[in-house]
Amino acid sequence: FFLPSEERGYCTDFFDTSFNGQRHTWRLKSTSAERALQYQPGHKIHGFTVKEVTVPDLFLTAVKLTHDKTGAQYLHAARDDSNNLFSVQFRTTPMDSTGVPHILEHTVLCGSEKYPCRDPFFKMLNRSLSTFMNAFTASDYTMYPFSTQNGKDFQNLLSVYLDAVFFPCLREQDFWQEGWRLENENPTDPNSPLVFKGVVFNEMKGAFSDNERLYAQHLQNKLYPDHTYSVVSGGEPLAIPDLTWEQLKQFHATHYHPSNARFFTYGDLPLEQHLKQIEEEALSKFERINPNTEVPSQSHWSSPREDHVTCSPDALAPDPARQNTLCVSYLLGDITDTFEGFTLSLLSSLMISGPNSPFYKALIEPKIGTDFSSVVGYDGSTKEASFSIGLQGMAEEDIERVKQIISQTIDDIIENGFEEERIEALLHKIEIQMKHQSTNFGLSLASYIASSWNHDGDPVQLLQISDSVAKFRQSLAENPRFLQDKVKHYFKENTHRLTLSMSPDEAYLEKQAKAEEEKLQKKIQALSDSDRKEIYEKGLELLTAQSKTQDASLQCVPVQYCEQPTNGLVYFRAMCSLNTLPEDLRLYVPLFCSVITRMGCGGLDYRQQAQQMELRTGGMSVSTQVIPDSTQLDMYEQGILLFSSCLERNLPHMFQLWSDIFNSPHFDDEERLRVLVMMSAQELANGISYSGHMYAMTRAGRHLTPAGDLQETFNGMEQVKFMKRIAEMPDLSQVIRTLPRIKKHLLNPDNMRCAVNTTPQKLSDTAAQLESFIRDVAENRKERKPVRSDITEVRFQQAHWVNIPELNFQPCQMKTFFQMPFPVNFVSESIRTVPFSHEDYASLCILARMMTAKFLHGEIREKGGAYGGGARMGGGGLFSFYSYRDPNSVQTLSAFRKGVDWAKSGQFTQQDIDEAKLSIFSAVDSPVAPADKGMGRFLSGVTDEMKQGHRERLFAVTHKNLVDVAERYLSVGQRTCGVAILGPENETIKKDPSWIVK
Repeated sequence: FFLPSEERGYCTDFFDTSFNGQRHTWRLKSTSAERALQYQPGHKIHGFTVKEVTVPDLFLTAVKLTHDKTGAQYLHAARDDSNNLFSVQFRTTPMDSTGVPHILEHTVLCGSEKYPCRDPFFKMLNRSLSTFMNAFTASDYTMYPFSTQNGKDFQNLLSVYLDAVFFPCLREQDFWQEGWRLENENPTDPNSPLVFKGVVFNEMKGAFSDNERLYAQHLQNKLYPDHTYSVVSGGEPLAIPDLTWEQLKQFHATHYHPSNARFFTYGDLPLEQHLKQIEEEALSKFERINPNTEVPSQSHWSSPREDHVTCSPDALAPDPARQNTLCVSYLLGDITDTFEGFTLSLLSSLMISGPNSPFYKALIEPKIGTDFSSVVGYDGSTKEASFSIGLQGMAEEDIERVKQIISQTIDDIIENGFEEERIEALLHKIEIQMKHQSTNFGLSLASYIASSWNHDGDPVQLLQISDSVAKFRQSLAENPRFLQDKVKHYFKENTHRLTLSMSPDEAYLEKQAKAEEEKLQKKIQALSDSDRKEIYEKGLELLTAQSKTQDASLQCVPVQYCEQPTNGLVYFRAMCSLNTLPEDLRLYVPLFCSVITRMGCGGLDYRQQAQQMELRTGGMSVSTQVIPDSTQLDMYEQGILLFSSCLERNLPHMFQLWSDIFNSPHFDDEERLRVLVMMSAQELANGISYSGHMYAMTRAGRHLTPAGDLQETFNGMEQVKFMKRIAEMPDLSQVIRTLPRIKKHLLNPDNMRCAVNTTPQKLSDTAAQLESFIRDVAENRKERKPVRSDITEVRFQQAHWVNIPELNFQPCQMKTFFQMPFPVNFVSESIRTVPFSHEDYASLCILARMMTAKFLHGEIREKGGAYGGGARMGGGGLFSFYSYRDPNSVQTLSAFRKGVDWAKSGQFTQQDIDEAKLSIFSAVDSPVAPADKGMGRFLSGVTDEMKQGHRERLFAVTHKNLVDVAERYLSVGQRTCGVAILGPENETIKKDPSWIVK
């Protein structure tokens, strides 16, 4: 899984993303933390020496150690959290764009000395109770993390991970499969043309078809031109075929060594056991080396630079004539300076986040572009941080104007500074994020410290958040121009500044295809007849290996209260029914949800509203909900979900904001609405290349169930096309007239139920505040109908509306092809089966998991070269096949059919079934954060008894059950299915009259 720097989350996101939901209610005097406090600097434990024991923020004890023999670094975060995490990361600094660290990440997971089977990593997905398993390639490190709640499972996974990274097989055949190879288009036909194949090769072709990703990559390469950041760590498609198997093995020998490793463990399992296993199974077998992987500081330029790149035109762009991007990036300081990084990340948020920020006012509101550029804000993922600001979706003639605006805005900030209230709102946000708990705290922690630790920064210092806040307040008190001085130093006076523009080129894809063809022909021309024969024979060998079976109305408002250790936070949700909404308004509902909390309300304009939401809440959002009935396929619940959280002291303020949104939302600001529409349309268009398989699955299910039809309306390609049409409207007055009509039906206490998660001590106060809110909203209904606004208290008892059957819906077959400007396909076939409570549902869940692991993964990824593929059973009764970043289309549909034949033939073992069950159970019983307890019941009406029945049915699934459901629901002739493909031009499909081409 290649994770470029722009997706890892910048340090600004440390408040928004990395620390989103992290702090458990455990006390410091907890078993694991107390045990860790007993360690002393100098202690020797299983070949390691304790260097430091610290109690930073976040209710944990941090223990830093070094391995005596190899110099490997180790950090343990002891915390009373049962979701334990392990991670090992290596500094990987490529000096070319062949993608060697990325291909190596894939290849080490293809078998090791102790586990020589073809794909132990994917097999452990089915044999483990893990809550997370993956691997990431960043610009300058590669990380291998997993988490699990089970101690024995932790030891098993640790054994697999250690053997994978330190003792991989690195077979040539695995390099061909995962990296790149020349192979006959049809491996069984030596006369078919030779083509490039490989999982990473196809993955990166897909990645570079995403213009946002392409721009971010160019920006990093050009801002840091002197060392490893000047190349593509994930691999540039045309450079990948230059990598040899020998080079891959050499990179592993020098980079995947304990002397270049950083180990991180987290949770309530004892540290001693981890150290013992790591020492015995891996580190004791190595001697210390000098890995020589350090990244030098980038030489600072004496004057600013400008550059230009091109991309493919976006057919879904809100305005085809405005597809230019411009961004100015500044090189900042070393990320190992923790306080400076903290300050600059706060400064970044003040400059760009929300409608009150100077750059939002200067760049977004004049509607020069559709949104900020894809890289924006503080990025602390490289050795030296950067800050970027710019626009996408602009006209070419506005480029100079945007440059001037950026320069002028920096001057204005230096002169005027920031309002004290905005700074307080940001610090309030940090307090919220530190208290909010998530189920993946260990993973967030590992990701957060990775970059700084990678360059020998102090990871524990990063966790001293309250120290940084205190130092920040002190610096501001001592020098009121503290932030303005930083802006002047890093932006006004900084000569290491890159201005990068990007514009579409109609011939871009053609040029890319031509360049690939030239590369291919160059390789082919160098081949002798014996080389061609060897390629054919190796292709057959690989195909054989891939095919081998491996071992291994007037009513009360119901409220659900859930008492939880929420650490002083209150979580509020309200579900509002869509049942009374006229059909012609349905397409507008996602837009309504997007703008209702962002246009102002009551006496607040949108800037003031944004400020109050930041000062008083942890965020307020509204989203569409389509919830299939658990007993009948043609019934579902439709609604919108309101969600917010706040510190206990801010309860009255949070409910006042919701009251103003219900009673007097602002819809009449066309200028503001246009800004939001353009941003939303751009976001949807950008998302397709990344989540194309989800769009394909949604479309494939459209004609199979009423819930599937509504999902396509709200979240599918229909919504993407609709928002493009709205964005192209010269006049939005019709939309402005539509929004109040929707509000009348949706923001209505008659059609609402609520849920609150809070501490027992705060329950009565929360109930009183909520009742006041309900009464206020009910009394302000314009109809002035008599409304009972008293609250029915429901403690974990579902108060669910009766779902309405769609009487006119007739399931039917439909095949849809969307031609997209991508070089790869996203393919899906969905089949109507049974709802959640049906006795066959559990068998279909197990079957989907088993087909993915035992058949489809091999056919679609290994043989087909797609980045991913498989099957899943959805709660809405749809059994869906899918592929992701797939060089094939019609062939993949054939692979789906073969998968059904494989299942019907019963050629799988009891062990295969048991592994699929394990994998399913790790999801069924995954940890639930205090904020989310009871949500299954509140949203879908699925009770604990129903979940237990589902568990029992899963346990009881037999070999015969799986063959039976494959025959009964998935066989040709038995099934009602939908098919969808998003991909490049396809003559085969265009000539087939059974396809609808969009």
